[in-house]
Amino acid sequence: MKLSLSENIRLFRKQRKMTQEKLAEALGVTVGAVYKWESGQSQPELNLLVEIADFFDTSVDVLLGYRIKDNRLDAALERINSYCRTLDPAGISEAEKVLGKYPHSFRAVYECAAVYLAYGASNHDLQQLKRAAELLEQAKVLLPQNDDPRISEATICGNLSTAWFLLGEKEKSIELLRKNNAGGIFSSDIGAQLSVFGDAPEEAAPFLSEALLSGMSCLLRAIVGYVFLFRSRNDWDSSIDILCWGIGLLTGLKTESKQDILEKTQAEMLVLLAYVQAKTGRQEESARSLKEARAMALRFDAMPDYSLRAMRFAEHMDQAVVFDAFGATASGSIDSLIGLLKDPKFTDQWEATAKNE
Repeated sequence: MKLSLSENIRLFRKQRKMTQEKLAEALGVTVGAVYKWESGQSQPELNLLVEIADFFDTSVDVLLGYRIKDNRLDAALERINSYCRTLDPAGISEAEKVLGKYPHSFRAVYECAAVYLAYGASNHDLQQLKRAAELLEQAKVLLPQNDDPRISEATICGNLSTAWFLLGEKEKSIELLRKNNAGGIFSSDIGAQLSVFGDAPEEAAPFLSEALLSGMSCLLRAIVGYVFLFRSRNDWDSSIDILCWGIGLLTGLKTESKQDILEKTQAEMLVLLAYVQAKTGRQEESARSLKEARAMALRFDAMPDYSLRAMRFAEHMDQAVVFDAFGATASGSIDSLIGLLKDPKFTDQWEATAKNE
């Protein structure tokens, strides 16, 4: 606990425009005593400390520079997280204080486990990692208390797997992920561990492919969401940037010799790009994007294929079939997207493009 008594005595004295001699005289002590207080060489006895605080019309805690901490759980965890952001060692001692006060609180145990995991991983400290694993096991028992929808048993297992992995228990880590990989939530972790650290790259292939597909789907949905978000802000530059990035991602994943659901998705992205280009006055670019989108949509609808045969890098995905919420056909999906944009002028532009084909 850091106190600032010496600095405060000097500060209060100077605010009163007093010399050390005058303060010594007022308190009935020697000048040397005042000098030692202000230089931190000694401290006043308790009764004199009260007298000094009274002289300066302040309280003893203010004179000492002591601030009472808010030790309620919310405040304590926020304080710990602020320490954690800079890996301040005080975060660990504060975490133990919280655990001592709230030993049966899910939130306290879970968040302190995350602190130990962060410190242990950053410092390669095995004891801190073991403490993180211990707390995560305890958090599983206390999980019925949890009211945060972002946290589940799978979340805890993911963190616990990380702790085991960093402790060198790689087989235990992978096995835990396998048992809790509902919906492929941990496929990327399993694939990476098997391929990079487990000396089993072929065994990793289906997990990596599943992770690639899942990650791509999440990214594309997020991109569409961002376009509508940026539109609400009139942030057209960001809309163009994220759409160009998404279209580039799709282009990089497609093989030239085959077509599949990726072409339908790319046509949808091009329509959104054309819309943003039109809103920013780039009419020629918008017309080209719509023309390209129309050509892709017609190709797909002529021979619809909802598989991922044309997706690069995706192995062991022969049975995978992908659909999106906009419609079964590419043309129908584009009509749905344009309807969501609610822009009559752009709707007319798309209809004119379709008629000219």
